[in-house]
Amino acid sequence: MDFTDLRTRPDASSNGKIHKWILQLKDHFTKFCWARALQHKKSREAHHCVCQIFLMFGPSRTLQSDNGREFTNELINSLQVDFPNIRIVHGRPRHPQTEGIN
Repeated sequence: MDFTDLRTRPDASSNGKIHKWILQLKDHFTKFCWARALQHKKSREAHHCVCQIFLMFGPSRTLQSDNGREFTNELINSLQVDFPNIRIVHGRPRHPQTEGIN
């Protein structure tokens, strides 16, 4: 789970809303990817998108992200309450080796 910055792209809008971030999730087993355009890089929006994806496709066993503050808070950790079989793993920020992406 990671964010891509679109703040330098003034044309990144839809429905009159400017989307400045893309939240992407990747299933490392199947290599299937999900992407959602977001207006803000906030944990509330990330939590909402992850819940939507989990409800549509089922939760993964492990949710892995860096230690960015939008991923290391009570809202994201509350996913374990909604989906008790999920394990949340935080790697080091900007260090792909700890995120299992060599």
